[in-house]
Amino acid sequence: MWMFQFISAITTRALFILVSLLGIWRVTWVKQGHFYWLLAVFFLPLVIEMIITLKRRKGQDYKWFSPAIFLFLISIIPSIWILELHHQHEKLNISQVLQTQNYFVLMLSQHCKKLDSWQNLHMLISDNGTSGNVTSQSYLKSLNDILKTVCPNDWILALHQSVLILVIVGKWLLPSGGGVTRDELSQLLLIFVGTAADILEFTSETLSDVKDNSQPLVYIILAVWTWSMLQFPLHLAVVNSEPDTGGEEGPREVSLLAKHSTDMWSIVGALFIQDGPFLVVRLTVMTYFGIFHQMLVFFTIKNFLVVTLNLYRLIVLCMDWRNRARRGSAIPSI
Repeated sequence: MWMFQFISAITTRALFILVSLLGIWRVTWVKQGHFYWLLAVFFLPLVIEMIITLKRRKGQDYKWFSPAIFLFLISIIPSIWILELHHQHEKLNISQVLQTQNYFVLMLSQHCKKLDSWQNLHMLISDNGTSGNVTSQSYLKSLNDILKTVCPNDWILALHQSVLILVIVGKWLLPSGGGVTRDELSQLLLIFVGTAADILEFTSETLSDVKDNSQPLVYIILAVWTWSMLQFPLHLAVVNSEPDTGGEEGPREVSLLAKHSTDMWSIVGALFIQDGPFLVVRLTVMTYFGIFHQMLVFFTIKNFLVVTLNLYRLIVLCMDWRNRARRGSAIPSI
């Protein structure tokens, strides 16, 4: 059992480092600067955390917080920021080329291969495939050519998707510790899936709405995206901290936060980490930046409904707890 936990802990962190290295490689190629490899310094805390966890906790993760996932996000988020900002800058340059009617430069800038069909994916692999004696060097060169010819937008989207999937799978593979039950872990993973889908939709849809005169919007979207990603290392919305008092005699006064800890943390996450900030950004996009379309309105209404329902849930919990407290105080002592 300990060997399985040891292998799972190392494998998960190795996948984290591999995806982060892939992001840094893309940054160095796009920016044409080898000094961007210095971003690999963010791997050191993850390696140190792995050594400490394996030595002191036998590979087991913590109950309320996952340092491995947090350090993985720290190592990959700077690369995604650089790629997103560079891509938006290139979009602005292409728009200026269109205005000057320099179509030849535009065709060169769009010479890439999209990943929007099986046919394109097959052509991408076959065009850059190796023939004859396949060595490790030729295989790596072929893989390098394949990765370089993918369109920037598809590259960034694939990186976003890989990070979100790896966070979910990584949490599943990491050995649970601190009394986390299988039921709590399964609930947490289901929440992660829904959260990841909302975050991916937010970044892909909202960043596609950025216009030439709305570059500050890119920083706002990336800042909110970074803030929303930080909820993955936290497990407060599922893991219950309320002690089992079934064997105790007599009633015991319990605070609202202690009685409904999971509900309260879920409400806080929706209001201040995900749907609340998403709603503010989308309202800003429509009102201040003047961007309006059908899907933007739909997702704005969706975020508004989630925020409203969570506020309603908070009011219900407070009223229910107050009524219970009044009934408890009204019982005469014997």
